[in-house]
Amino acid sequence: MLFHSFSFLLFFPLVTGMYFLIPKRAKQLWLLVTSYYFYMSWNVQYGCLILLVTAIGYGGGLLLAQNKVRQGKRCLAVLTGSVLLCVGILFFFKYSAFAVQNINELLRAVGSVRALRVPDLILPVGISFYTFQTIGYLIDVWKGKTEAEKSFLRFALFVSFFPQLVAGPIERSSSLLAQLREPAEFNYDRVKDGLLLMLWGYFEKMWIADRAAILVDQVYQDYRNYSSGMLVFATVLFAVQIYCDFGGYSHIAIGAAQVLGIRLMDNFRQPYFAVNCREFWRRWHISLSSWFRDYLYFPLGGSRGSSGRTAVNLMITFLVSGLWHGAGWHYVVWGAIHGSYQVAGRGIRYVSETAQKRLPEKKIRFFSEKTQGLTRAARICVTFILTDFAWLFFRADHLGRAVAMLRRIVQNGNWLGQFTDGTLFGMGLCRLEVYQLAFAIGVLLVVDILHESGISIRAWLAKQVLVIRWSIYMLVLLGFVVLLLQNYGRAAAEFLYFQF
Repeated sequence: MLFHSFSFLLFFPLVTGMYFLIPKRAKQLWLLVTSYYFYMSWNVQYGCLILLVTAIGYGGGLLLAQNKVRQGKRCLAVLTGSVLLCVGILFFFKYSAFAVQNINELLRAVGSVRALRVPDLILPVGISFYTFQTIGYLIDVWKGKTEAEKSFLRFALFVSFFPQLVAGPIERSSSLLAQLREPAEFNYDRVKDGLLLMLWGYFEKMWIADRAAILVDQVYQDYRNYSSGMLVFATVLFAVQIYCDFGGYSHIAIGAAQVLGIRLMDNFRQPYFAVNCREFWRRWHISLSSWFRDYLYFPLGGSRGSSGRTAVNLMITFLVSGLWHGAGWHYVVWGAIHGSYQVAGRGIRYVSETAQKRLPEKKIRFFSEKTQGLTRAARICVTFILTDFAWLFFRADHLGRAVAMLRRIVQNGNWLGQFTDGTLFGMGLCRLEVYQLAFAIGVLLVVDILHESGISIRAWLAKQVLVIRWSIYMLVLLGFVVLLLQNYGRAAAEFLYFQF
């Protein structure tokens, strides 16, 4: 059941209405039942899988809590066993086919005529998200950061809560479990704010991401027939697409949870305004970035060791992050590129700090005051170019295609021809739809600039007089209805991060 499908537009009001009407003691059970229904609407067998992961997390947490000495060998064995079971399930469904394919490649390379059968498995949606959320819970219980949950019903809801089940945010147990213990009552302002956030997410997904995807897919599927300029254009447009696709999902999820009285963590904070790649990962997919930081990078040693050891820790973290996103070498290369950015960034910061110490303080103050705005704009542009270069590997179907596209960009040399001969208007969108997409991207840019400046559109709306406020609400709602009518009869496009 997709967020932007008509079935969800019937499902969510029913779930919400019943949630606030039924007695408090029944609210958790109602959310659990509806969350399982939401997940099993893709495939009934998914319910068995998420129940298995839930049982591992719940049982492991109780066993960890029984051992008073949390750092003891027995406790560590329980943690290791529980985490390995979760990782094993994830590996089986997501990476077993990839592993067998690479083993067969090695066998062919050494001259073997035998080959292993590649398993034909359907990747369950959201499996990477709820297994990571369960693993985070187990580690937090082991470290004593959170208490083991004694209620199986509540823990099952923690794992399966439908707004963030299939694409995050990856919530921490200390935050989400505490909120699930005390169901919220109906609050008009909170519900209204959550619905507005959902509408913004729908705008990002349906008006920008889905339309941009048509152009991007056309170019990437038939890249040999497009010029250097069009390939670069499609890659830049993909940066917008994936931001609005995943950001749209996150905003709908956070808004839906807010309607139900649950506060989920922010997952995006204007990532393309980052001034370096380190800051980009503090703004992009924040729940996953912080998960890898806390549960992989820090345990590896973080930046506490030598520069060489820190570089190794960064590369391991980003290689694993790349592999988490997909079972393919192009994802691994994408992670390696971002890991290299982090290592290079540390070196640049060291050189910069050393140089600043040697310059007179007055000169530093003069340059920082005179060129601050220009320098920041230049750094944002450079960071976006570096990020977008990496996105090409992320979007390509496989590593060979990514390399071939890069080669064509360098060798073709035609940069403007296909923008002036009408090619752009024959790639799946009519002229009006292309203009609508450009306008929508402009709206997105303005809103992100306002948010970057600390101005909240929803907070501004709340301060307006009733007539102005509701006039804007009605216009937004009308736009949403028009968007639904335009998409009526079309198959709803899945969110990109469902495949991860």
